[in-house]
Amino acid sequence: MKQITFASRHHQLTNTQTWTPDSQWLVFDVRPSGASFTGETIERVNIHSGETEVIYRANDGAHVGVVTVHPQEDRYVFIHGPENPDASWQYDFHHRRGVVTWQGETHNLDAMDITPPFTPGALRGGSHVHVYSPNGKFVSFTYNDHVLHEYDPALDLRNVGVAAPFGPVTPSGDHPREYSGSHWCVLISQTTATPQSGSDDINRAYEEGWVGNTQLAFIGDTLSLGGEKVPELFIITLPKDEAGWKQAGDVPLCGTENTMPAPPAGVFQRRLTFTHDRAYPGLVTAPRHWVRSNPQGDQIAFLMRDDTGVVQLWLIAPDGSGLRQLTHCDGIQSAFNWHPSGEWLGFVLENRIALCDAKNGEIRFLTADHENPPSGDAVVFSPDGHAVAWMQETLGFRQLWVTHVVG
Repeated sequence: MKQITFASRHHQLTNTQTWTPDSQWLVFDVRPSGASFTGETIERVNIHSGETEVIYRANDGAHVGVVTVHPQEDRYVFIHGPENPDASWQYDFHHRRGVVTWQGETHNLDAMDITPPFTPGALRGGSHVHVYSPNGKFVSFTYNDHVLHEYDPALDLRNVGVAAPFGPVTPSGDHPREYSGSHWCVLISQTTATPQSGSDDINRAYEEGWVGNTQLAFIGDTLSLGGEKVPELFIITLPKDEAGWKQAGDVPLCGTENTMPAPPAGVFQRRLTFTHDRAYPGLVTAPRHWVRSNPQGDQIAFLMRDDTGVVQLWLIAPDGSGLRQLTHCDGIQSAFNWHPSGEWLGFVLENRIALCDAKNGEIRFLTADHENPPSGDAVVFSPDGHAVAWMQETLGFRQLWVTHVVG
């Protein structure tokens, strides 16, 4: 168990893809807490030497955070808040964008167009938690809509989107808060402000994870027959080619003044779990976690309570078959990730870093004697599979730690 950072400030890991491809550096932001978006730099630290480098520094009153790394290149994507914020436009769910820094240059990932006629391939609000697909071609994100927030905040529903490499996209308007983006961006989830009880309707889509390079799984909030929120697991198969990404369905890709942007034609979400009748229905939202597929793309993992109310790890195939409870432990305490081999998963259990066998659920602890419990926000394996990183409060600050993974 080795502490990597020591500066008297907080260090925040994103929930996945926080290592450089060579497994030598961890990337982080410097928010004072996970919920306070006031950091000005994106940085990285070498896990051997402890050397830190500033990857990007925001200017003009903007703030940045939630950085992840391309799986094959030293290409970094992260959230960027608005420059020169004022009383009418400051950082918010619907006022943020993704930016990519690579080889010393930084460009917007998603375009913003908030004045009609809206531009296909551009967004009308804020993107968040940008994660590359395994092949590095696409970027997933969650999204909130400025246009609908202004029209009726009740219609500004959280959704999941994808940035595809079929840009650039340049809006035609002249609003000072609009900008161009390098990628063609669309929403792929479908939500409604008035979901029907007992149906597959959802009013929120979030905590997504790649399933191979062609599918995305995510959590969607359904309503039980009694009107209670029940988070279920959903999956979407993405378009096969550029034409598919740009083909609109019955609703414009870019949305209208009173409707959310819509998925391309032929993109539909499919529900994988049906838990309304369980003793403890639904996927859990505490601890917060993101659904994750193994590298082979044939098992999706998520957290759900067992029949006694204890949070366990569950697996299901992308076609909805083979649902099974993997762990039978005292309660998982964190988000989790798969080991690059697909043989194990890592998470916090009993205030320690634990490794779980993906076949039989057997648990082995990698750490012990923590002065403070590891953070539940992120437990992330290095690409080479040799190490795992997490955050832990140390002398009053959130610091980065790693330990070796021994097979």
